Amino acid sequence: MAKPPEVDRVNRPRPVQSDPVRPRERFLVFGKPTIEAAEIREVVASMDAGWLGTGPKVQRFERDFAAYQGVPSAVAVSSCTAALHLSLLAAGLEPGDEVITTPMTFCASVNAILHAGATPVLADTLPNGCLDPAAVAAALSPRTKALLPVHYAGRACDMDALGTLAARHGLLVIEDCAHALETEWRGRKAGQFGDFGCFSFYATKNITTGEGGMVIARSEEDLARIKVLALHGMSKDAWKRFSDEGYKHYQCVELGFKYNMMDLQAAIGLHQLPRIERWWQRREQIWQRYEREFAGLPVARPLAPEPGTRHAYHLYTLLVDERECGIARDQFLERMTAEGIGVGVHYLAIPEHPYYQERFGWRPEHTPVATGIGRRTLSLPLSPGLSDDDVGDVITAVRKVLGA
Repeated sequence: MAKPPEVDRVNRPRPVQSDPVRPRERFLVFGKPTIEAAEIREVVASMDAGWLGTGPKVQRFERDFAAYQGVPSAVAVSSCTAALHLSLLAAGLEPGDEVITTPMTFCASVNAILHAGATPVLADTLPNGCLDPAAVAAALSPRTKALLPVHYAGRACDMDALGTLAARHGLLVIEDCAHALETEWRGRKAGQFGDFGCFSFYATKNITTGEGGMVIARSEEDLARIKVLALHGMSKDAWKRFSDEGYKHYQCVELGFKYNMMDLQAAIGLHQLPRIERWWQRREQIWQRYEREFAGLPVARPLAPEPGTRHAYHLYTLLVDERECGIARDQFLERMTAEGIGVGVHYLAIPEHPYYQERFGWRPEHTPVATGIGRRTLSLPLSPGLSDDDVGDVITAVRKVLGA
């Protein structure tokens, strides 16, 4: 079993007490989305046109996203959670089927498995926060039908090892790419290794529609079914029933859900998509500045990206060990907030949460690597909308908190 990541004690002097620095006058919101004038104009145009729900802008956003991914088509939905749920349903899972996933994730990854009627099984992570293929192999059972790897913080899971396991045991693969819009593993984009790839456009993600998600799939038939399931199970193009082409009757062909994306959301996403690369480059600049500035501090910085991969730079995380820092992680969070800097926790390991403890008997000690990460991790602001002064304020606050 891999050990939790340790703070490098070599050449790590204790930070010197910094001079008092006044907190920011305006709070720096963690994950604040970058919204430009084009999105605002597009949303207003949708409101003026009166087409707010699923319509032509959603269809265009789907086409543009598919083009970015280099795949034939994609389906826009209301969230990545919806994308995961619908993918699991399209995969044909049945009650009693097991899906192996990671404990270092948001609860939605596990909840989607439960909503699909399957049983989640946790395998521990590597020190980089991604699913450990050896732990996955140890968790396999005759009931295992699928793997749900989560590409963590922008870093790709080892899709060679996981793909080999899936092929050897005849397993489906549903990739959770909520953190991995720009991520690549050995020259291939995240989301294209498995049977389904699920993406998020939540407000804190690398591009946003406020709320929203997208699904790509290996099978066009599966994708067509997801499109129907996402809108009440109504027949294809039911959203057009109120268009200027005239009223169209629809039929419910399956028990579906209210998981569709609105044109109001797509209006934002249409103008965010073309900025993906420019914003990725800005986040990389901020990431590298953090790396330089924090190199001598008694905190563990993110592990370097694996060779032959592309990191999406979605989250910049520090691991705070009280023995090294003289301050507990939660105190660190509180003091950063007092300095006017918003921070996040990604994530408390799934076995830390009472619901899963009570339902499955999961305990933190069952996944020691993920638990160790979850108890020490915090995420710093990494938005492309941050100014150089904003980034400087984050760095100053981290140094001040560690020197306090």
